[in-house]
Amino acid sequence: MNAMNTENQITESASASNADRPYFQVKDIHAYYGESYIVQGVSLEIPHGQILALLGRNGAGKTSALRTFARTEDPQLTQGEIWLDGQPLHKMKSHEAALAGLQLVPEDRRIIQGLTVEENLSLAQVAPGHGWAIEQVYERFPRLAERRNQEGVTLSGGEQQMLAIGRALVRDVKLLLLDEPYEGLAPVIVQEIEKILREIKELGITTIIVEQNAVAALRLADRAVILDTGEVAFTGSAQEVLDNEELRHEYLAI
Repeated sequence: MNAMNTENQITESASASNADRPYFQVKDIHAYYGESYIVQGVSLEIPHGQILALLGRNGAGKTSALRTFARTEDPQLTQGEIWLDGQPLHKMKSHEAALAGLQLVPEDRRIIQGLTVEENLSLAQVAPGHGWAIEQVYERFPRLAERRNQEGVTLSGGEQQMLAIGRALVRDVKLLLLDEPYEGLAPVIVQEIEKILREIKELGITTIIVEQNAVAALRLADRAVILDTGEVAFTGSAQEVLDNEELRHEYLAI
């Protein structure tokens, strides 16, 4: 066998391996807040471009799991692996994970006080790795375009959520983590956020959504993982959860 044939076989083998590998994968992670054991052996995986709904009752460990994926300081990861597109996030700190393409939109939105809408978006583009142009964000969130010179913290709750999502999208986002994106929002604003998330899905951005409005999240998602006291109680399709009243009642109280 000549060198060219050998090289081609190696390339084809690597491509096949990449195709078989989940785009985002969590393997048996354990995490603590101090001595409190919060995330207890969670494993999950998502193919590229899909949305996963991470669900459970209050206190089930959803936000803690999401923060562990994002490599925040708390909770502290003590065991397990987190992989994004072949990159070992479990070996990274939060800013390194962000540079690798993981963008977290936290529940409190973290809008920077004293900065306008446009300044909040521009600041997100300071570090290397750019995604959408700011004008693209304005096209999809016309409310933000109208308020581009308004201080971000003075926006309504729904507009702040749009800004927080827009700020993630101007980065080079491979995995979008959304923590309670519908919380406290009027139904008409929820519909606007849902529309954007569907567009994000069509663009092939892989997403994990933590949401107390489980039915809304499930209607958007491809897959679902249900947590119960920090452990995985169910993994399967979103439709399976929607169709299983007993499962919803036991773990989601709906």
